[in-house]
Amino acid sequence: MNRFRAYMLVLLSLFSVEVMAQKDSILVVGRDTVAYRYTPIDTNNSTRKSGSRFLRYLAESSVDSSFERKVDMTFVPTLYYSPSTSAGLAVMAAGRYRLDKSNRSIPASNFSIYATASLTGFYRVGVQGCNIFRNDNQRLLYNAEFFSLPTSFWGVGYDSAMRNDAIRYLSSRCIVEGKFLQRVIGGLYVGAGVDFNCHFGKFGGKYSSQTALEERIDGKRVAYNATGISLLVEFDSRDAISNPQRGVYVAAQAKVRPRGMGNIGQTLWSGRLVLDYYQRLWRGAVLAFDLRGEWNSEGTPWVYNALIGGSQSMRGYYAGRFNDLCAVTLQAELRQNIYKRLGAAAWGGAGNVFHSFRTFSWHKTLPTYGVGLRYELRKGVNFRLDYGFGCRANRGKLIHGALFSINEAF
Repeated sequence: MNRFRAYMLVLLSLFSVEVMAQKDSILVVGRDTVAYRYTPIDTNNSTRKSGSRFLRYLAESSVDSSFERKVDMTFVPTLYYSPSTSAGLAVMAAGRYRLDKSNRSIPASNFSIYATASLTGFYRVGVQGCNIFRNDNQRLLYNAEFFSLPTSFWGVGYDSAMRNDAIRYLSSRCIVEGKFLQRVIGGLYVGAGVDFNCHFGKFGGKYSSQTALEERIDGKRVAYNATGISLLVEFDSRDAISNPQRGVYVAAQAKVRPRGMGNIGQTLWSGRLVLDYYQRLWRGAVLAFDLRGEWNSEGTPWVYNALIGGSQSMRGYYAGRFNDLCAVTLQAELRQNIYKRLGAAAWGGAGNVFHSFRTFSWHKTLPTYGVGLRYELRKGVNFRLDYGFGCRANRGKLIHGALFSINEAF
């Protein structure tokens, strides 16, 4: 099995190199606006010519081209590894564009498309983005993804995550959501949103039995679908959405999941609050703060619980290991440019999951800290590789993990 994985890694590496080579040639041939004087050269200098084109592409991609081009695109094929999904291949495309090219004071619209697959059978495909209309008077935010993930579940609540052994099953989920915001005054927006979320699982064989999982969730169902309707209020003074350098972002959301628009069997309520602050320090340095909280009404199924972990909140924790009706996290991150496109980051923070505000306990607060590398793919679009650390769980084992993504965590 190890030899098979090694062969697959070699093949994936060759594939990613080939895709990257094709990508460079396509992007360079497109709209070359660099003026030059033609001088006949020997065909043996084709390697040097290709190298010059590649260097020119690197130089141009560090400039914001969203004013000149319809879409400023970046493609990223890469190999990755994580303890939960093993080795795999990810292909991402990130783009920036402007519907209003005359107004340079507003941020660019952005989107990303991604596809991921690993040797364990995990795969994920999706698209997400933010469309900014003329003069930034309206915003349309969207996200759609489907994934099938061999995953682990410890139970609901802090104590279950700390004491229990993991149950393995195949989790499949489809998520589609959209939000529309209207500017009221300055950076203040109000709006509404709708989302659909469907979850089902597969058990038996190499996975645990469905009965074992139902015991952890008090006999509740495994498969759910629900539609949510939201009211939104946001304040945004950031200089950019995907990679902000300064400003404030505040978002409050109230959501209802009506009984007749899913199979939950009752009407549910939830709320979410996000507070972000960004401040430039010395040259090339940005200090960012992120405070976020989520709470759900009694009776919310376990698959819709608030959770910590993943690529944004409490990096280093297995996403969903710590989950309950409510969660709150606080993070601070220092981002420093090192040389040209290369940068680094270090963060620290804390989080807590709890059933209700009456049961909140300070001694169950979880730490998070870690470091990461940044590489600027295009102006305002970063590729990041983070390694995060958490607490020690059952048997004193330290929780930690690596992850990669496009753009900053917050």
